Amino acid sequence: MAAGTALIYDEEMTKYKLLWVDPACKIEAPERLTVSHEALVRSGLADRCVSIPVREATDEDILLVHSEEYLEAVKKTPYMTLEDLKEFTLHYGDVYFHPNIYHCAKLAAGATLQLVDSVMMAKVRNGMALVRPPGHHSMRSAANGFCVFNNVAIAAQYAKQKYGLKRVLIVDWDVHHGQGVQYCFEDDPSVLYFSWHRYEHQKFWPNLRESDFDSVGKEKGAGFTINVPWNDVRMQNSDYLSVFCHVLLPVAYEFSPDLVLVSAGFDSAIGDPEGEMCATPDIFAHLTHLLMNLAGGKVCAVLEGGYNLTSLAQSVCQTVQTLLGEPAPRPANLEGPCKSALESLHCVRSAHRQYWSCLKHAADLPACDISTKRIKLAEEEENMDKQEEKKSTEENVWSQPPKRISPLIRTAVLLPDDVPCPDGCQHFSSSQDPDPHNKQRENFLKNGDDSDALTTVSSLIGLVKKMEKNEICSGLALVHDVSMAMMCVVQHAAAALSNRVLVVCLGDGRVPSPGTDDGKTLVMQISNKKSDEQKCKYHIPVCLKQGCGDMSGFMHAVLGLLLPLGYEYDPSLVLLVQMPDSGLSDSVWQHLIGLLQGLAQGHTLVLMQEVEGACVRPTASSLLGEAAPSLGQLHAPLPEDVEAIESLRHKLKADWKLLQTTAPETEDCDEHRSRPWPVSQVF
Repeated sequence: MAAGTALIYDEEMTKYKLLWVDPACKIEAPERLTVSHEALVRSGLADRCVSIPVREATDEDILLVHSEEYLEAVKKTPYMTLEDLKEFTLHYGDVYFHPNIYHCAKLAAGATLQLVDSVMMAKVRNGMALVRPPGHHSMRSAANGFCVFNNVAIAAQYAKQKYGLKRVLIVDWDVHHGQGVQYCFEDDPSVLYFSWHRYEHQKFWPNLRESDFDSVGKEKGAGFTINVPWNDVRMQNSDYLSVFCHVLLPVAYEFSPDLVLVSAGFDSAIGDPEGEMCATPDIFAHLTHLLMNLAGGKVCAVLEGGYNLTSLAQSVCQTVQTLLGEPAPRPANLEGPCKSALESLHCVRSAHRQYWSCLKHAADLPACDISTKRIKLAEEEENMDKQEEKKSTEENVWSQPPKRISPLIRTAVLLPDDVPCPDGCQHFSSSQDPDPHNKQRENFLKNGDDSDALTTVSSLIGLVKKMEKNEICSGLALVHDVSMAMMCVVQHAAAALSNRVLVVCLGDGRVPSPGTDDGKTLVMQISNKKSDEQKCKYHIPVCLKQGCGDMSGFMHAVLGLLLPLGYEYDPSLVLLVQMPDSGLSDSVWQHLIGLLQGLAQGHTLVLMQEVEGACVRPTASSLLGEAAPSLGQLHAPLPEDVEAIESLRHKLKADWKLLQTTAPETEDCDEHRSRPWPVSQVF
């Protein structure tokens, strides 16, 4: 499997700038690129990446997306006078030209293609291209929104043509709608284009009707354009994660891409004057992580927008650090999506349920008129609000993302003597009990004093303690009695005041009961047997008709229930337990491990029965950060499973806000809950 993360950058792309006064374009400055690269160098991340040289895109490359007439017109710009450049710019919207911009635009597109080549030829696993000018607004015959050539659209066409790819996913998390990408692929079912963007009922640039939720693509491409309009500012980490969990990831898994291209615009981060959003830079670590098990890990991030130089540099570093395989930080500020975000989420899911089996259960469009088509506020009131919001944005400050310190040992294993230690892992053992009076050990051994069991308990507790100290990131143990080992670990971990343990148990068997609502343990068990009624909000039994054996039903439960619950709960340890005969395939198991490692800074302990020795290698590879193999295009989950999952989600959503997919009903449908700006420290 390919290893390494590519970083593509060339200072040459900083050598153009606005040559006249234009308030709309002044923010697209060379410093955007230099501060991003300098931050990567200063943090040591650049040295850890594989440096790939840039090349200019050829005419043949550019003509994959753009018209020959447009290309020939842009070719003349290096020879234009200042007045000619001004005149030429007037033909297009919100863009400017410079004598060197044609050269830089060819480098930006060529750098993106270099990244695709490096990933597709397995020279690296993934990578990021720091490019300028950006690309996602440029159209077949027009520059637009700072963009000259559509870098990501060219890359998608290039990848399909050169490598024969059948399905490409483009994830556009820039705060502006990438209409150029949408127009390029709106009738093409081989490219799934996802974009969230500030919209505000068509009052935010580019002010297009086709940026709304009900623009889903055309003809054969119907359903392959997903637009999530933000109709309010101040969107936070919870809003972004909700859309990933309840729209993008389920559809992406059903689509099963061969390559993921990210239009990585960081104007959707806090502090940006364009976006006016409140999502902190560390959220991009999680968004990146959640994409990295798709397409066998072939992820190419390409810089688009981002105009606050501080949050831009921080967000770029968070993205690259995650691509390098480092565990994501603990998620911050997860309080549940706001009402405006839920309205958009509701509308998007409803608009796409006819195209994607994973969304067939989505609710109807709202009965009252809360869709994104209508304008809620009078013009005068809206303008006053915007002035206040802009003032708040200018004054907003935030904490620098926490330093991400990777443990010296990525994965430690506790294995029987006849099971070899997988490559990349370190064998862990404890020759003596670290705490001879440990109560968990005594409970574990209450029926005897088996020396093998004593060693197992001592080693498990020792391993968990090393994980608590961040000396070891993740662990894998094959044990004789997986139920008792699970009880032992839960009792030990929950004894520490600061610990919160997420227990995910797959298959039948006795699981630890949270007992109380103290929140020290959250238990989810997925099996094919109905259990007793839910004891409390921290005990969540999930019954599927075929248990863990049906891939689609299982992934439906993971993406729609487990992931949002896990993120909102924010554990310090994930305990993942596979019972004997769970029926789970190795490939699905690997995806589950990969997704859950976004929680608890990657501190995941896997417990399996000794007879599961054949599963050690695929388990270890996922714990070590390797991408899971593709699951292929998922079929529709069983109706019984969908009904069970949705019924459970409906019951739980009052306690767990990230499970919500519709806005709460109000007497006045025009009632609009606004969010205060987060109180935080100066970085």
